[in-house]
Amino acid sequence: MSPATSLLGDREAAALVLEDGRTFLGHSFGAVGETVGEAVFSTGMTGYQETLTDPSYHRQVVVMTAPHVGNTGWNDEDDESRRIWVAGYAVRDPALRPSNWRSRRSLEEELVAQGVVGICGIDTRALTRHLRERGAMRVGIFSGDSFSSSQSELVAKVLAAPSMAGAELATQVSTEQPYVVAAQGVRRFTVAAIDLGIKGMTPTLMAKEGIEVHVLPATATIADVLAVPGADGTSGPDGVFFSNGPGDPATADLTLLHEVLDRRIPFFGICFGNQLLGRSLGFGTYKLKYGHRGINQPVMDRTTGKVEVTAHNHGFAVNAPIKHDSQTPYGRVRVSHICLNDDVVEGLECLDQPAFSVQYHPEAAAGPHDAAYLFDRFCALMRTHPWKGAQHA
Repeated sequence: MSPATSLLGDREAAALVLEDGRTFLGHSFGAVGETVGEAVFSTGMTGYQETLTDPSYHRQVVVMTAPHVGNTGWNDEDDESRRIWVAGYAVRDPALRPSNWRSRRSLEEELVAQGVVGICGIDTRALTRHLRERGAMRVGIFSGDSFSSSQSELVAKVLAAPSMAGAELATQVSTEQPYVVAAQGVRRFTVAAIDLGIKGMTPTLMAKEGIEVHVLPATATIADVLAVPGADGTSGPDGVFFSNGPGDPATADLTLLHEVLDRRIPFFGICFGNQLLGRSLGFGTYKLKYGHRGINQPVMDRTTGKVEVTAHNHGFAVNAPIKHDSQTPYGRVRVSHICLNDDVVEGLECLDQPAFSVQYHPEAAAGPHDAAYLFDRFCALMRTHPWKGAQHA
């Protein structure tokens, strides 16, 4: 392929190739090489460090809609997990140098250190519009030796990549060993948190509510959950949490969640956890055309009538009726939150069961923080539904 003219200094030529053949020529950003994944776009100029280290983006190539990215550099405090998970990264104008007192190195230095292949100098607005019109699709970024391949060869590599539909990815990003995040101040509750791709801010926010969080692998069983002691010292946690995570919810094993619901243990789920609650209640899930990713997404909490500005990252959604309550094997269920952009289900509330969930991210470290109250709601649920008969202050 012929390289594009560079205004970005001494960089390798690079190409971003979509599965339908559309190609964007630019220059390398981060590691040089090749990568494939699902092309998705994310809004927001800040918060990119949290995005890149969010396990929910595993096997996805993230396109930033903001034109200028990297201005705050990279620090040692804001990682949401142990590594960068995105398969690739596409930006228009990378910052020439970071400008933030917390920065320890540049965004590109971190991408290189972790081997993340990226591209810059492309028209990300045109790419975003293409994905909005055609839908999320497989994509490849090619630089270095692979750039010299013909377009037909590059398209063939992209088409050989696995689709996100039908992908089981949660076990690939989950912790291998359980660990505990201690409550801050007085321990009011203990929660068994199933790590399906959990972000570090989630147990941090729970800890601020006085919750001792026992993070368990995605493969945890009901025996593992019940081995977590409650705040009163008796066997079994005061609540169970299912985290965000990558992949197709239709591939998940629902045995554990059914066991939790059967015992009426207070339950809270976020993102992937919301989808799994929906499927456990008998609803289906489906793949969105291009998904919801990034900040400033309007969601209505139908319980309060309040419109919240929220952060999203989901390519799948629950297929549940939004105009009336539904009867399920676990009683009545109501769609508690909807996205005002497209009426996508953004939350579920069980009316006869101590369980609720949201599709978006109240734990979003970079904001918005309108939905942080949901952790208070989880505490209230555990306080009013002590499934073991325990009482909490």
